[in-house]
Amino acid sequence: MKMYVKLSILLLLIVIGLIACSGKNNKEDDKSDSSNEATIPPKDLPDAFLAGDFEKIYNQTSEGFQSQLTLKEFVQTTEAFHKDIRNYSLVSTMPLQGMSEYLWRNTKGNKGLRGIFAEDHTIEGLQVMPLTSNKDTDNQYTENTYQLPMEGEWLVFWGGTNELVNYHYATVSQRYAYDLVIQQEGTTFKGDPTKNKNYHAFGKKAVAPFDGVIVSSENTIPDNTPTIDTNTEQPLGNHVVIEHENNEYSFIAHLQEGSLMVQEGDEVFSGEVVGLVGNSGNSSEPHIHYHVADNEELQEATSIRIRLTQDREPIRGDMTEGFNLE
Repeated sequence: MKMYVKLSILLLLIVIGLIACSGKNNKEDDKSDSSNEATIPPKDLPDAFLAGDFEKIYNQTSEGFQSQLTLKEFVQTTEAFHKDIRNYSLVSTMPLQGMSEYLWRNTKGNKGLRGIFAEDHTIEGLQVMPLTSNKDTDNQYTENTYQLPMEGEWLVFWGGTNELVNYHYATVSQRYAYDLVIQQEGTTFKGDPTKNKNYHAFGKKAVAPFDGVIVSSENTIPDNTPTIDTNTEQPLGNHVVIEHENNEYSFIAHLQEGSLMVQEGDEVFSGEVVGLVGNSGNSSEPHIHYHVADNEELQEATSIRIRLTQDREPIRGDMTEGFNLE
């Protein structure tokens, strides 16, 4: 549900926190001289890991990364992680606030690799992570067919069936959720990132994904200051929950304070505007959070994989279409 703008929050290496930003390296003694080595292109990062080129990879990371993790710690962790991996395949790529993100998964599907690269191929962030599988629920779709609850083309920031592409996946109640943003020229905002109005998604229309009845709503929670604060006590923020046929419930969250155009008991129809995109609740920048569950109570619900129109299966990094309201 929560969006992440700061790479220092997004990127973890196993259980070690890594700050993936530039800064003075306080552990120069751990860094070998790599000035004459060619950089590893982003597409070749998995091959470098599989070849055991851990020191070369480390030497291509930013100074801020190296200030948080020594070469010895890096080699020990990544070598152990890769001991039984034979191959990686590319899952997705996407621009990420002026940088580029690459995601890979091993053949068995139980381990993932994330790399964040600057334009000069400096590695600003790395993440290696074990991946879990819930095959039973992955193969169970909603009975209803839904459209994503926005207008036009948006970027899937989180979405998919593993933790690499969808951080919600570990949480039963939101496992198959989508977080959706508008990205232009590689970023989700223009200007001061602490102002909601500077985000391309802020104030856009949120719409009903399918016919139903509003069974829960909230309209009075203040929007957060982007990158500064979030509201974990009211995780959905301003929201609507729509009851559909077949005992399925749509959750549309993080709407703008005071923007709801519906209330509990209202019947809504597919494509009807229910409110405006905001940044309320457990959210760090304006976006739409959407998932379908089997119960209207968030903590008691089980998320259901969403059957989307046109048999779409978008994941993190994909562009996807909402409604055409013209």
